[in-house]
Amino acid sequence: MQRQPSQDTDDDDDLMSLRSVSSRHTVASSATSYDVSMRSASPAPSAYSMTSSLRAQSYRHEFGRGLNNYSEVYRLPADDEELDRLDKQHILFMEVMGKYPPPLTQIMADDTPGETKSCLDLGCGSGSWVLDVARDFPRCQAVAVDLVPMQALNMPENLRSEVDDINLGLQHFYGDFNVVHARLISSGIKDFHDLIDHISQTLRPGGLIDLMEFDFRVYDANHKPILVQPGVTQGPWLARWMSSLNFAVRQRGGSTDAANMLYPWVLDHPAFEDVVYREFFLPTAPFYSHRDSDYRRNQAIGEVMREDILAFLKSGRPLLLGSGLAPAVVDELQRRAQRELDEARTVDYIRVEYVYARRKHNF
Repeated sequence: MQRQPSQDTDDDDDLMSLRSVSSRHTVASSATSYDVSMRSASPAPSAYSMTSSLRAQSYRHEFGRGLNNYSEVYRLPADDEELDRLDKQHILFMEVMGKYPPPLTQIMADDTPGETKSCLDLGCGSGSWVLDVARDFPRCQAVAVDLVPMQALNMPENLRSEVDDINLGLQHFYGDFNVVHARLISSGIKDFHDLIDHISQTLRPGGLIDLMEFDFRVYDANHKPILVQPGVTQGPWLARWMSSLNFAVRQRGGSTDAANMLYPWVLDHPAFEDVVYREFFLPTAPFYSHRDSDYRRNQAIGEVMREDILAFLKSGRPLLLGSGLAPAVVDELQRRAQRELDEARTVDYIRVEYVYARRKHNF
């Protein structure tokens, strides 16, 4: 294993520009049918109007938010408000972690005669990551998979979006890709360990697996998880809200502990080598003092993380309400957690774990 330190960037202006990401008002882009026989069958790009009957087929509305209509496991929203949050989150992750893992650029280079490089993004969300890949490597073929159609203006010709439930398996993709990426999808995955095995078989020899997850916990100033006592109505409230969300995800069959297992699962898999593990503790709010040596950058990260978590408090409502919590309880948890974030009196973190590795040539 190579354990690498966190990568810092000096591009504070880009980080500050997160506040200027515009609202999403797109109408086009598209997907193969959810029908198994149609997976991977559409040309790139394939498009349909989001005012068509397919929109009604793809979405349902619960507790005031638009959710996917296919999976009972993944119950976070897939509406415009959530996609805007994910776009901003993507920029934050690039600033903190770098745009791509180091091997990706070499792997995706158009330097192999007779081979078109290809990339798969599982649970693509707003599509920010896979759109970057399709534009940065215009001769590659990119596929974005999610439970709802990807929506993007000016979708590159080398990118297609497919509607699919990853829990059904990836056999139709075996041997097709040079890179497979998945970010923050564990709440919708029944068996993440099995998914890693499926990914190993979708990769071509020398291909890259690129995974990132968080564990639905809040960490203190010493990077220790903040534990809350069940059934007690008291703070810390963000940690209690996250604990409630953790329970709701597990109740539906999601893999809340996948983040903590990414490294051993990939390391122990016989198909992978050159496994790299990294972890990042992202501040939940801008609590840094002027004595901090990197004050301006950490303030910016904290500000953006707070905005992201405040939006996530809203996104988690359908999942919490669907778990059986009374609306009054969810409202109180959300209100008190929001107040904690606004006041930023305590030093708290969200832990993100990141693993990438290469598929062996001789496996």
